[in-house]
This record gives sequence, structure tokens and C-alpha cells, in this order.
Amino acid sequence: MTEVASPERLLFASTARAFLDKEASLARVRELHSSGTSFDGAWWQRAAELGWASMLVPEELGGGSVSGDGVADLALVAEQIGTTVAPGPLHPVNTVLAGLVDADDAENHSDTIESLVSGALIASWAVYETGGAWAPGVTSVMATRSDSGFRIDGTKDRVEAGAESGLFLVVAELNGAVRQFLVPADAAGVTITPQKSIDLVKRYARVTFDAVQVGANAVVGSADQTPALLARQSQIAQVLQCAEVVGILDAVFGFTVQWALDRYSFGRPLASYQALKHKYADMKIWLEASRATTRAAIAAAGARARDADMAVSVAKSYLGEHAPGMLQLCVQMHGGIGVTWEHDLHLYLRRVTLYRSMFGTPEDHNLRVYALTEQLESAG
Repeated sequence: MTEVASPERLLFASTARAFLDKEASLARVRELHSSGTSFDGAWWQRAAELGWASMLVPEELGGGSVSGDGVADLALVAEQIGTTVAPGPLHPVNTVLAGLVDADDAENHSDTIESLVSGALIASWAVYETGGAWAPGVTSVMATRSDSGFRIDGTKDRVEAGAESGLFLVVAELNGAVRQFLVPADAAGVTITPQKSIDLVKRYARVTFDAVQVGANAVVGSADQTPALLARQSQIAQVLQCAEVVGILDAVFGFTVQWALDRYSFGRPLASYQALKHKYADMKIWLEASRATTRAAIAAAGARARDADMAVSVAKSYLGEHAPGMLQLCVQMHGGIGVTWEHDLHLYLRRVTLYRSMFGTPEDHNLRVYALTEQLESAG
């Protein structure tokens, strides 16, 4: 686990880990997959009672965090989730909350925020376009004004926990500007088509909006503020992915090293062979570099630093480049057992492979870093 300074955060992390070990173990993940279930709603409500959906929400809106740095505390939970590749809507719920609490009209959505914080409601960010790459400011979904508020038309793809969500935060175009709207999942004209992923329990959905009517209070934030909201939500989604991947790498590297110490070949432990030692040294470097870049991204996002977008893209790019290769190498280090269904390695590899492509590939973020570098240099 990434080192934490305060005893309060250490207790918080250990509580999260104990909860996951009991309620969302690797064995439980396999059971959910066998039953065709993504996650148990009652389980998420218990997780919300531990504060997993409150850390980005200010106290006046019913939230609060352990250390006062909600991004860091939330990332600590995501890292613990990585150790068991647990299910659940931690990412989509908190990404939606990040947009709601930062909006100029956050008070108008206080009931929704309260329901999300308590775990009574699950929401997801409908941002991806059908067949499109990661581009949160580009949308083909159209919003038009109506007598009762707004009409939403179009389709969103790869909506995490779409079939389990009761509410969507939809990115749409209104009068030539990108805006966001809260749309109930049970509204007339909403069609949800489940989508499977390479992960055993992560589920997505294609959500179609056909003349969906929402009230005037469904819009979130002003037209001028929406680009900043999209940027903030993107940061939170990407930071949570990076933190979870760090937890995965830490767990997999730990039991792979232990395997090399316990497994003997020609009377010697595998860990004693110099060729293998070099591989373990490489993986240790990748792990610590992943941890360092992620920690920098978390700090920048938590402080709302000027270079937060840059730090987050650097972390997302680095982990996307190195994490899948590191997991593949761990599979090879286990030999034949590493490629079996019974071994847990593929559960981790599936989650890492999925996250490599969601919310921007390494190539997307490399281009983003280049563009941001030019912007920072031109701004002086």
C-alpha cells in the first residue's frame, strides 16, 4: 500500500481493506461473474456508509473526508479496491459527484447529492460517444429547449454500471455549447442496452435517449462553467483509475515475488536465478514509478493545481504503457499455472487492460501532454 502519514488515514485504509477482504474478495468476484452479476446494490450501500461516496462533497452538502483532502482519501480507497479487483460503482458515482458539487447551481441538486452520498442512488457519467475515442467535450447527443424544460436525443456508449444506475449525467449539446443534464434512468424514451467488458464484473451499457423530457432544473452548471466541470470530472475519473492500478500492481508484484521465493527449480528457489532477478528489478522500478506519478497526479488534482491536467495525463500515460506489460511478465514468471483460469492473475490483467483504454489511451494522453506543454510554455 502507498505510505500514508496520519494514523487517521491509516485506520481509514485498513478499514476499507478489511471490508473488501470480507465482502468483496477475489472469490466473491468469481461468484458474481458466475451469476452474471456486476455488483450487489446492498454491498455498495454499506460501502457508502463507510464514506466512499462522501469524500468529494463539502460538509455543507452532507459530505466530508478523513484528512480534508477528499481526492487523496478517495484515491486511497481506489488503491485498496485494486488489491481484490472489487466490483462496484466507486468511479462513476464519484465522477458524477465531482461535477455536481463544483457546479454553480450545486444547491439545486442537493437532494441528488444526498442520495448519492448515502448509497441510496447510483449514478453514472454518460460521456462516451458510440465508436468514438475519449473526447469529453465532443458530443452528438442534442438537447433542445421544450415547454417543460429540455428534450434529450442521441446515444451514449460505454456507460459504466449503466444497467445498475438510477440516474445519468449526460453530456449533450445545447445551442452550440456543451452542457450536462441529469436524466433519470426510468424516464420515458431511455433505452439501456447492457455491454460486457473484458473484466469479469465491470459492466457497461449503451444508453439511448429518444425524445427524453427532463425538467428545467436538470441542467448542471452554466455554459461558461461546463468545460471546467468536464475537465475536473475527467481528472477524478483518471486519478481513480491510476490509484486502482497501483493497488493491482502492488498486489500482483507481491505474490509474484513470493512465488519465486517459494518455488524451487534444481534445488534452488526461482528468485535466486540472476536472469529472473533482473526481471524483478525492472518490475520494481515500474511499480515505484507508477506509484510516484500517481501520487503526483493525486496531489495536483487535490490542490486544483494549474498543472493538474498535465500531472494526471502523465500518470495515465505511464500506467497505461507499463502496467499491462508488467502483468503479462508476472504471468510468464508463474509459468504454466499463470495462464490457467483457476489462478487469480487474469482477474488483475483484465482490469488493467480495460483501464488502459478507458478515459484515454496512453497515445491520447501523450498528445495531451504535448499540447499542454505548448500551452504552458506560451503562457510563460
